[in-house]
Order: sequence, then C-alpha cells, then structure tokens
Amino acid sequence: MSEFGKTVHERPAKVDELLGSKLMASLDKLDIVARKIFSGKTQGERRSRRRGMSVEFADYRQYTTGDDLRFIDWNVYARLDRLFMKIFLEEEELTLGIAIDASASMEYGNPNKFDFARRLAMALGYIALSSHNKVSLFSFNDKGVKRLSALRGRKRTRDIGQWLLDLMPEGGTSFVEACKVISTSRQGRGVLVVVSDCFDTEGVKQGLSYLVGGGWDVFVMQTLAPEEVDPQQAGLEGDLRLEDSETNDACEITVTAPLIAKYMQRLQQYCEDIREQCTRVGAGNVKVSTDIDMEQLLVEYLRSRGLLR
Repeated sequence: MSEFGKTVHERPAKVDELLGSKLMASLDKLDIVARKIFSGKTQGERRSRRRGMSVEFADYRQYTTGDDLRFIDWNVYARLDRLFMKIFLEEEELTLGIAIDASASMEYGNPNKFDFARRLAMALGYIALSSHNKVSLFSFNDKGVKRLSALRGRKRTRDIGQWLLDLMPEGGTSFVEACKVISTSRQGRGVLVVVSDCFDTEGVKQGLSYLVGGGWDVFVMQTLAPEEVDPQQAGLEGDLRLEDSETNDACEITVTAPLIAKYMQRLQQYCEDIREQCTRVGAGNVKVSTDIDMEQLLVEYLRSRGLLR
C-alpha cells in the first residue's frame, strides 16, 4: 500500500507478524546486559546458553563488617595485610522488564509508534527468554498499568506476542503514577526498558527516579515517528488545525518553512532535556525513529549502547 508515494506499514494482526523467522535467527546470539555492578555473586548462579561462561571479575573494594567472607581475596590479604572484597559483574538470572507507553500519542506515524514499540518488546522478550531470563511486561496510560509477569522459557514467546496484540493505545500518559506501580514490581535483579515517545511534559525525571529507586536498571528508548522528527515527511503545509490526541486541545496554525525549523529546534532541545534527565538519575537513554531497521537497531545499535551483547 502507498500514501503520498510512501509505503504504509501494515498493523500486525498475528504473533508471527511481530517477530519474523529471519529476525529471530539474528537474535539467537544476543543477551540482555545489566550495566550495574554488584558484589558477592557466586559463579554459575545465572544459567547461560554459552558454555563455560562464568561471572566476570570487575574490581575490588575494602571489606566492611557483615560482608560475606567467601569473597575476600586472601592473596591480596597476604601481600597487604588488609581485607578486600572481590566485585563481579552481575551474571545471575535477570528479570527483563519492558514498559510500553500505551497512551493515545503513541498511535501515530508511519511506521506507527505503538506498533514499533510492540515489535521491539517482542524482540527483546524473545532475547531474554532464549537466554534463560525472566520477562515481565507492562503497558501504561491514564487508565492504569497492565502487566504480564514472570514469564520463563522460550515456549512463552507466543504468550508475549498475544498479550502485545491485545493492547490498544488510548488516553493520556500518567507517567509518574505508572512508574510508582512498576517500581515495586521488580523480582530479583532487573533491567527495565521503557519504550515511550516521552511526550509527558512533566514528571519524566520524577517517574524515572521512582524506577531507579526501586532497584531497576533503567534504559529509556524515546520513540519518535519520522513525521515527528521531520514534519516535511508528513507533507504538512498551509493552514492547519492541529489537535492533541491525549488532551483534545486544538490550535490553528499556518505551516511555513521558518515554523518547521523552529519546531525541529524545539524538538531537539526537548530530546536533549530527556537525555539529561535520564543521565541525572542514572538511566540509559537512546532516541530512535520508527523507520529504523529492527535488526540493525538490536544487533548493532543497542549492542553499542550496552543494553545487549
């Protein structure tokens, strides 16, 4: 199908349309990464599909009262007469949480932002299940938080797909309230990927603070449609009446080249503010357009950003 010379992407109607066999083959070699470092993890706690894989040594820290004596480096003690603890990169079984913005503003774009979020969630969930990790999914808007919790094993892939297909975007975002709920839902060590356009003008930093404070290792994927990144792709021109999909507020504007340039400047600043807010609370962040190739995003881009390996 085409519209104004552009390919119109079909909405996924079946589980297999969320994750094709070609993409699955590319994902089989990937795994989720927890960026945080934790001490006192014994080798072999996390089941891995990679034979011979063990917990990776990272650093030392000084012993404090109450630390597990099993992780003291006695060789260092013999040389320095001081107690030091070994610190390991986390290699235990993780919970991957995926939180999808299901507000009305996500129902936009070609490719559609909400469909992109569902395909991304399906791919990340497949990677985690294939790596023997647990998966919990959340969707949020001002109607509340929906969840599908603690899935384990590759056979649960279709359960993820059907849950995602049943979601529909509506209403406002209510990001802070959603983060309060999700912050208490972690079971064990957890990486939480938030997929949202982040068009909640207030509360992004506060919401992320709840998630990080709840122990999640947070990674925010700000998802924008190509038409939002560059309105000229949407063919907007002349006199228009624009309506906010979440608040129903409306305004009338005349689209000109200077207005588009000002919009793109404001959008760039807004995305930079989101990035800075993520940095302040210790969350990872990446901005993506929905027209990016999914395999390239996962296999190349997210590996370079440290979410996958």
